[in-house]
Amino acid sequence: MNNIKANRLKDQIFKVWGIACTLLGLVLLAIFIGSILIDGLQRIDWDFITSLPSRKAERAGIYTALMGSVWVLVLTTIIALPLGIAAAIYLEEYAKKGRLASLLEVNISNLAGVPSIIYGLLGLEIFVRVLEMGSSVLAGSFTLALLILPIVIVSTREAIKAVPQSVRDGSFALGASKWQTVARQLLPASFGGILTGVILALSRAVGETAPLIVIGALAYVPFAPESPMDEFSVLPIQIFNWISRPKHGFEVNAAAAIIILLLITFLMNGIAVYFRNKWQKKLG
Repeated sequence: MNNIKANRLKDQIFKVWGIACTLLGLVLLAIFIGSILIDGLQRIDWDFITSLPSRKAERAGIYTALMGSVWVLVLTTIIALPLGIAAAIYLEEYAKKGRLASLLEVNISNLAGVPSIIYGLLGLEIFVRVLEMGSSVLAGSFTLALLILPIVIVSTREAIKAVPQSVRDGSFALGASKWQTVARQLLPASFGGILTGVILALSRAVGETAPLIVIGALAYVPFAPESPMDEFSVLPIQIFNWISRPKHGFEVNAAAAIIILLLITFLMNGIAVYFRNKWQKKLG
């Protein structure tokens, strides 16, 4: 009985400790977001979104950084989505199970945890120098595509695994080929899970700064990019530039830009949660 009471006491202590840590994290997060909202909401208006960067805080806007983020996000999606889904389909449905397949799986999982600045160094050498793309939107997009590719592959494989085996067996029983089964049965059935993984990966990409700084993304760009080979800036770099300046007005601008970046991230995560729940209900 003494051991039972001691174990129950330990369970209660651990429960209280877990709740306290959770509350501490939530309180700090609330303070952080509240401080940003107090400073930044007063600055957000249409002029702030559509204005170009300026040395004067009251005239500075996020238009060029916002357009740069949109360009990078769209191109990253175009590059990473087909490559990631194709790789996941091959590894899950076509690759023979063996040492090579196991080695690939382990390395892909490990790549998802590599620090983002390493991808920046890789992008600097391959895309900026070897392929001579320069500090362009395309170089940044390829770099971020490498960053999120392991996440897309892993999430797509998990979504395909979740499709019941009976779907495959039924398709083969009706005379469908391997590719017909994948294209017409597995991909539509796993679409919600795949889309969830892609959106969450892009949510990470939209907030990355280190790899883009390494490849030469600029802190000050007086124009919005009009082609994939133009120089660019993105919202995280613009925020870093403003927050490093001593004038209080730029700190207010940085807070406003952070709010917009958080809204974009929350919106993307909300869409991911919606499709995940819809997909789970469909499978259920």
